[in-house]
Amino acid sequence: MDTIRHHFGLKKDPFPQNVPVKDLYPLPSLDPLLQRVSFAVDQKAISVITGDVGSGKSTSLRYVTSTFHSSEYELISLVGGNYSPMELYRQILLSFGLTYMSFQVSLMVAKIRELILEIASRKVTPLLIIDEAHLLKRSVFTQLHTLAQFEFDSRPVMPMILCGQNLLLDHLMSSSVRPLASRVLGRSHLEAIKMEVMKEYLEHHVTLAGGTVKIFSQEAVFAIHQNSGGLLRRANSLAKTGMMACAMEGANSVSAEHVRIAATELF
Repeated sequence: MDTIRHHFGLKKDPFPQNVPVKDLYPLPSLDPLLQRVSFAVDQKAISVITGDVGSGKSTSLRYVTSTFHSSEYELISLVGGNYSPMELYRQILLSFGLTYMSFQVSLMVAKIRELILEIASRKVTPLLIIDEAHLLKRSVFTQLHTLAQFEFDSRPVMPMILCGQNLLLDHLMSSSVRPLASRVLGRSHLEAIKMEVMKEYLEHHVTLAGGTVKIFSQEAVFAIHQNSGGLLRRANSLAKTGMMACAMEGANSVSAEHVRIAATELF
C-alpha cells in the first residue's frame, strides 16, 4: 500500500475495511433500510436484512446500529454460526460478559430472560443483532422465538435484527420457524449499486484517502462495475489492485486494462 499512497499522493490507504460510520458513502439503500429497521425495532419486532456476498450487509448493519443511542438501547451482538441452541445461549451470555458453565438449557434460558428483563426495567430496550444469521440452524430460530416471549406473548420486550445471505429467507419461510417469522415487520434486500453510483463511490473513497486528482478513468469505472456486478467488496478489491497495477506501470490514472489485470488476481 505504500507504493499506492506514494504514486497517487494519498495520505491514507484507499478502500479500507474499517471506514468510520461518519465517513461511509451514503448509498441510496441506507436511509430506506434505516427507516424499516427503526420501525421494526420501535415496535419491538424483527427486522431482516439480506443481500449477496459482498453487498455491504455488515457495513449497513454497522451504520444502522450506530443510530441506536446507548441510553435507549443495549445491543446484544452475535455473529451466526452452525450453533446448537445451547451454543447460541452461551454466545448470548458471553455477550453479557458471563461465562455460564451449566449444561441445563432451562437454566440458561432463565438467566437470559432475567438479564433481558433487567435491561427493560431500566427503560432501556435490549436489541438482539445477529450478523451472518443464515448460518444458524433452523432449530436455533425456533429457540429465538421462545426467548422473546414474556407474559404469554403479550409483552414484547426484545426486538431483533437478523442479517444474512438469501438463505436466511428460506429458513424463515420454513414451517418450523413460522412463529418467529410472523414477528418480522421489515425486510430489506441490498441490491448491487448502479454505474453512476459506482463512479461516486470510487471518488468518495479516493477523497477519504486524501486524493485530489481523478484516479479512475471512465473506462476503469465501467470495468470495475461490470466485473464486480455492482457488489462493493469486489469493487473495493478491484479498485485497490487496479491502482497497484497502475502504479507499477507508472501510469497517471487507472485504465480498464489495469482493472482487467486486477481481475486476474482475484477469486
